[in-house]
Amino acid sequence: MARTNPLQFVQQVRAEVAKVVWPTRREVLLTTVMVFIMATLTAIFFALVDLAIRGGLQGLLGIFS
Repeated sequence: MARTNPLQFVQQVRAEVAKVVWPTRREVLLTTVMVFIMATLTAIFFALVDLAIRGGLQGLLGIFS
């Protein structure tokens, strides 16, 4: 692979960063809210699954003991 000098590297990095399309403040806010909502829903789902498994195991162990 060809080596580039530091000046060329910095120029290439600046050219690549100029191509980036940054999200707007509204897009960032909406995405953040959606992440929190999905995290909350996932936590509730796994809490309910945990309760169901715990109840099932306690019932199963209650039968055999």
